Amino acid sequence: MTALPILVLSLEGKAMKIILSRKGFDSENGGYPSPILPDGKMISLPIPLKDSIKYSDLKNGESTYYDLMLSLKLNGGHLRDLDSETRCHLDPDIYKGTYGREPGWKPCFGQIDQAQIHLENQKVDKNDLFLFFGWFRKTRDHNGKPKFYPKENDMHAIFGYFQIGEIEKVDQKFPVSDWMAYHPHASGERLNKATNTIYVARDTLEWNDALPGAARFLFNDRLVLTKKGLSKSKWNLPDSLKEAEISYHTKDSWRGDYFQSAYKGQEFVIKDNEKVEEWARSLIEDSKIDS
Repeated sequence: MTALPILVLSLEGKAMKIILSRKGFDSENGGYPSPILPDGKMISLPIPLKDSIKYSDLKNGESTYYDLMLSLKLNGGHLRDLDSETRCHLDPDIYKGTYGREPGWKPCFGQIDQAQIHLENQKVDKNDLFLFFGWFRKTRDHNGKPKFYPKENDMHAIFGYFQIGEIEKVDQKFPVSDWMAYHPHASGERLNKATNTIYVARDTLEWNDALPGAARFLFNDRLVLTKKGLSKSKWNLPDSLKEAEISYHTKDSWRGDYFQSAYKGQEFVIKDNEKVEEWARSLIEDSKIDS
């Protein structure tokens, strides 16, 4: 399959960095994969955290994330202490139908502390492109509810993209717009951190104004990073990426016929590389958006 960021030339002539950004449930936060539903929807489950939003606040069609997670718990999932009051960290927030919106809402994403410092050190800026990936497993219908397929189908997969439109440092001195007030990086203790940052997506992609600046994908095989038959952190990347510089990785990350992705780290920044740019553009344009 494929899986890495690309570089794009902006209108100002600036090359576009690609950032592979790990999000959603993992072995420490949540404890089981996010589901790929039978209709192809990729529901990246926000990690449990005592933030302002409850899983029961988040919409999945006519039901809620809480309903979905309860079903998965009964059919092979195992989030402990899940009830209708369990709260979560909705970030990134890129799908409009997930939550009630104020006028002017745009897809947004927050970062803080060392992860934000890493993005700054890598000079991530406007028009750079996040590709969000996470731990996923396909589901099938079981008496009208989703049930996970066996564990051997676990994978890392890209579930969405986000091209940066604005970067806002958010603290006590600089309050956010009303539409952004719900976001976990817009209130609480995070406002006491100088690194607290919210990224806001462009309205449309810089190189294709027919597509939104951020979106969630419907599943297809091109979005899978994991090499078939191997554990989820072993990726099948195109040879064209072997010359790319990827933060938190070295040339030794290439292990014969697979790429060993780093076990730690949220954002893997790929330095400017035309071949990576070509891959990223085609990945987005050839995939269906969950609208």
